[in-house]
Amino acid sequence: MADSATANQSLALYWYICQNIVGTEEHVKNFRMMNSVRDNLTCDNCWTTITSGSFGEGLDLKDSDLDIMSIMNCFEVVAELNIRFKPNMTYFLMATEATKPGYTQLRLVHGYPHNSFEEIAGEHYVSNSSFKPVNSNSWLSIVHGPCVSDKLGYVDIAFCLRSKAWASQANQWIFRPGTLWPHFDLKHRIIKHGVLLVPVGVKGSTKEHLEWRISFSVAEKLLIYTFTHSQFICYALLKILLKDIIADDLELKDVLCSYFMKTILFWISEESPLTIWTPEKLIYNFMKCFKRLIYCVEYCDCPSYFIPDNNLFENKITGHVHEILLNKLRNIYSCGWQCIVFSDRIKDVQQVVFGSYESPLPNGAHLDNIKLLIMSCFDNGDVLPSNYNFTLKKGLKIIYSIRNSKIKYLYLYYISKLCCNRSQLLPTKAISSNKSAYKQYKRYLSSLMLNTNHDAVSGWLMLPSFFYKTNQYSVAITILQYSLLKCSPDKLCLGSRLTSSQEDLLNLDFFKKMKTVRLLKFMLLERVFFHNSVFIPRELELTMTEGKSVKLIPPVVFAHFLRFLSHFRLKNSRQCQGSFRDLQLTVKEDYFIAHDIQLVISYVVLGIAYQLIGEKEYARQAFIKSIEFHPDEVSNSAAFQRLSLMI
Repeated sequence: MADSATANQSLALYWYICQNIVGTEEHVKNFRMMNSVRDNLTCDNCWTTITSGSFGEGLDLKDSDLDIMSIMNCFEVVAELNIRFKPNMTYFLMATEATKPGYTQLRLVHGYPHNSFEEIAGEHYVSNSSFKPVNSNSWLSIVHGPCVSDKLGYVDIAFCLRSKAWASQANQWIFRPGTLWPHFDLKHRIIKHGVLLVPVGVKGSTKEHLEWRISFSVAEKLLIYTFTHSQFICYALLKILLKDIIADDLELKDVLCSYFMKTILFWISEESPLTIWTPEKLIYNFMKCFKRLIYCVEYCDCPSYFIPDNNLFENKITGHVHEILLNKLRNIYSCGWQCIVFSDRIKDVQQVVFGSYESPLPNGAHLDNIKLLIMSCFDNGDVLPSNYNFTLKKGLKIIYSIRNSKIKYLYLYYISKLCCNRSQLLPTKAISSNKSAYKQYKRYLSSLMLNTNHDAVSGWLMLPSFFYKTNQYSVAITILQYSLLKCSPDKLCLGSRLTSSQEDLLNLDFFKKMKTVRLLKFMLLERVFFHNSVFIPRELELTMTEGKSVKLIPPVVFAHFLRFLSHFRLKNSRQCQGSFRDLQLTVKEDYFIAHDIQLVISYVVLGIAYQLIGEKEYARQAFIKSIEFHPDEVSNSAAFQRLSLMI
């Protein structure tokens, strides 16, 4: 049992992680709700989208990718045959007789076989090996395990199937004796959700290409949603321990994964009384989980939480690697809880814990949540391909049926973001007297106006970009002038830290009472995002083709650049020079440019402007400056490409 000194240290550590890593309990709930709303909007009759992994669970670590389960609704997996089959569905039966625990083969029982099926003894089984490449494309081109990913590692998408029935291999979990957690009602809810099947088999198995892993990702998400906030912070500390300390050793980089840490926490949670999960016992619980990790590694045994017969460490930690890992874990453990200071993201935690600890004021918690939100990767939803499922009609129908204002604002927020993505994919046509062309033009404007509901400026900047592409330069300039008026110093910028004046402003009662998404709409300046867009100014098209780096532009940089382009096309020399100077000053002063990656983009844009006015040497210097900030040719391909064309 923790003594009073350890309890005080635990409290200080608890609040430090709340303030700097996880956020308050309210922040985590808001984060989860945002994920649920986005998932709901991007589901339809063909696909169901589930945000999973740490991000879906409400934990937003900066270096984490976005894990998405994308379920194909035209297929269904069943546990028995005495059900009524729908004529337009394909049904598979789980065949677990010849597979390792945690895996199954899927035998066709209703529907027509095609080239992704394999016939064995007159029965047809679906192959996982042909399932992933069929669903990958030029953007999602990296196949690893059950997932397809983008080249930059932003998103992992697992295309999977669903069984509405619970997996028989996990029946033991339902009736496991002597457990207080999870309670019966939660177990019943989890069982009703069934399981998912992801396309990956047991490595080295003779039937590896026909095996599918049984995934409990939805169940795990529901379990974590029941965690106390102290329990959730312990989960965050375990992930930091893995990512920043254990995996820091190159020989151990891919030996352990976050799923093992989650599994250990589940076992500890089931075995422990519910009263143990308090802020005062955070250090005690963290070290208890760490000790269990060492035990599992020592004996190479980490039983799956739902199917204990499935040893997650089997054939994964062997020989020399096992010895290195075990020694490292023991050495780290000998440092006690203070081992976490080896992580760069919380290296100053000792000063807080061993200083004079005071419980944070409510005002501080409010500001901490805002800080975490604007430093978050929650806008990764921009890079999701799942918005192709979104229809405006569906979104508006949902909004009209909702009475809760908080949830309604969340739906408006994501409808705005999804409208931005979806409208970029539609073809543009110049205004004509043709009635159908005019209707399409009006449809564009309606979609772009809805796009203005998720932040203060970037949504508005899509409108002048559209008018610029349709040669309506004067209209574009008028909207740009309005947009730039909204770019005042009090606004928040994604990826930047709050200034003292912004903190004072946000501590006003007016902002403290404001709903999260209302605050974002009123105060946030998001980057301008282009994805295969028809709105890209033609001067940037060469730079922003598939695989190039300039797709997220700081809003003020883009506004001044587009205003410069519009005056340039209208041959307004004086106004063109003024806009160009504004662009220069914005880049030079880092105005609403949050970090070096955005400076890389900004100098590329400035270099293009120099090229247009004939200043080739200054353009060359701008591209070189961009490369100095980020010399990697893959990540900064735009600057390298522009320089190569100038030779």
